[in-house]
Amino acid sequence: MSLNLVELAKKVAAAAEEKKAQRVTIMDIRGLSVVADYFVICQGNSETQVQAIATAIKKYAQEENILFKGIEGYDQARWVLIDLGDVVVHVFHKDERDFYGLERLWGDAQHVQVQ
Repeated sequence: MSLNLVELAKKVAAAAEEKKAQRVTIMDIRGLSVVADYFVICQGNSETQVQAIATAIKKYAQEENILFKGIEGYDQARWVLIDLGDVVVHVFHKDERDFYGLERLWGDAQHVQVQ
């Protein structure tokens, strides 16, 4: 499957929403960071839901043969980072998201419509 990066970010956001992720946001960080081009940020209400969201995204990436570089924080399920190359996914527990405030830290980033 050949997706451009914004399409990939939208598909990943949709996979998160299928697991009832809340406050799903896509941020275009091109030109602001060399780490990635897009962040997908979302949250779950419990550790179990955070893990379910992360698992759904990982499964989607594997099924579509999308580069999957790694996953961090899955066992603690407070902030799971999924590295898909130029798209990095942050799945937060609801209690952690506002504390870390990625949207605030990357305030210069453009937001992309999820749907």
